[in-house]
Amino acid sequence: MASLSGKVAIVAGSSSGIGRAIAERLAEDGAIVVVNYGTNAEKARQVVTGIQAKGEKAVAVQSDMSQVAEARRLVIETVKQFGRLDILVNNAGRFMARPLLETTEDDFDQIIALNAKGPYFAMQEAWKVMKEGGRIVNISTDGTHLSFPGATAYLDSKGALEQYTKGLAQELAPRGITVNTVSPGFTETGMITDQFRQIGIQMSPLKRLGLPKDIADVVAFVVSEEARWLTGQNIHAGGGIVM
Repeated sequence: MASLSGKVAIVAGSSSGIGRAIAERLAEDGAIVVVNYGTNAEKARQVVTGIQAKGEKAVAVQSDMSQVAEARRLVIETVKQFGRLDILVNNAGRFMARPLLETTEDDFDQIIALNAKGPYFAMQEAWKVMKEGGRIVNISTDGTHLSFPGATAYLDSKGALEQYTKGLAQELAPRGITVNTVSPGFTETGMITDQFRQIGIQMSPLKRLGLPKDIADVVAFVVSEEARWLTGQNIHAGGGIVM
């Protein structure tokens, strides 16, 4: 796989879980990685320290991705510090399992803001500064292709990312920028419940959950030069679960 040496990558929501694994993998491939976090500065510092201990490059930048101004600032500060932005991975998000009748307007607004609105305007800001060969990856979920009663607001927010990918791949193509979605299946992170863990193991022909590294390896390919002909796609990284 081609090196990412000289590239600058933002991984939104990368202080833990899948985002952390993506940040570590892109740094391993040579990118300067901006480790974005919302509130947990210590976890982000640990990610950066671990990357730097291997002789790789990373910095932590706080930004609440549910706020449009903050999402914009993350891109602006990155370019101000490093002079460029080559890769944007929209991974910041949260899961919410709540039945329709128990979902408040505030619940709905919060999950849309973090999972869909912030990423949209981060992409808008990135569009202004990315040059040919730029890569945008939206992290969705295979859950948008399954039936999960009680998680419709969450799946709505992730479905929006998938629609962004389809449309923006067309808009950014003349600039030589690719836009893709990676949709993890059941993955072993702090977000997964015991119930979903068992469901995931049973549904996968590989009979295990995905690991954050499994998803990070897929993202590493999507942002590489070898994936230059891949845009507007939703890559299902679900361990063979049939949708």
